Amino acid sequence: MGLVIALRGILVGWALWGAGLALAAEVLVLSSERSPSYTDASQAAVSELVRLGVRRTDIALLYVPELTPGELGATQGAKVWITLGSDALARALAREGRPPVVSALIPRLGFERLLRESTGKTAAPVVAVYLDQPFGRQLDLMHQALPDVKRVGVLWGQESLLQQANLQAAAQARGVELVAGVVPTSTSLFAGLKTVLDGADVLLAVADPQVYNGATISNILLATYRARVPMVAFSPAYVKAGAMLAVYSTPRQIGVQAGALARTVLQGGAVPASQYPLEFSVAVNEHVARSLGMVLDEATLNERMHRMERRP
Repeated sequence: MGLVIALRGILVGWALWGAGLALAAEVLVLSSERSPSYTDASQAAVSELVRLGVRRTDIALLYVPELTPGELGATQGAKVWITLGSDALARALAREGRPPVVSALIPRLGFERLLRESTGKTAAPVVAVYLDQPFGRQLDLMHQALPDVKRVGVLWGQESLLQQANLQAAAQARGVELVAGVVPTSTSLFAGLKTVLDGADVLLAVADPQVYNGATISNILLATYRARVPMVAFSPAYVKAGAMLAVYSTPRQIGVQAGALARTVLQGGAVPASQYPLEFSVAVNEHVARSLGMVLDEATLNERMHRMERRP
């Protein structure tokens, strides 16, 4: 019995110590889950904050699935929150009296949808480091890898259709014609895909769960391969599955950027605008490229893309 009482005392002590850290924290990092990707992002955000001068003891790290009643309330004194993923952002938006929020690991469309749906009354600003890439960067990668491409196919779902004007502007600035197919329902996907593949030199995959998901991606990749139309995707996983190219940012790269933004807010400066990832990587499926009669080198494309973005 004495041992049990002692263990209970230790556990209570740990809980009070953790609550004390949360109460004293200036920065709260709230993660939607503990998966490897989220762990990479949270560790990178914390490390960047510490590198920029924030004491580790002034940073609290909490996980949405493990929150205890009142645990978020213990962070009431935090001056800025970093949220990772949609669940964490939804929790932050629902909390009255929260400080400014830097959101990460969520695509632009998902971020904007949660802001629209938010019922919170606080006026504290919310900014994001988007998970997806700017269209200009994706089109520049196409030009570097496939300089003769003039017609870019795109499939729009109900949500991604909101980005049509942004892609059109980026395409016009680069002299590229869009061949678009609209997918109002999942049953109309392959009719829209056929229209696009019949008229495009390359398919640009725009993240939309109605179009690209676990149930559709294999068939979409097979259709593009048979039509000999390469796909430029938004995920290295899709490149492994059969897309030819992707430009993407790792959770660690995004976490570093979120930490830097949070530090700016913590210093009392103007809250930055939402932004796309600054750091990125290029992935190439060399087997798919060779089967389509092309030779692409991943390292060369990475170097060219980063050199382009360093230009004044």
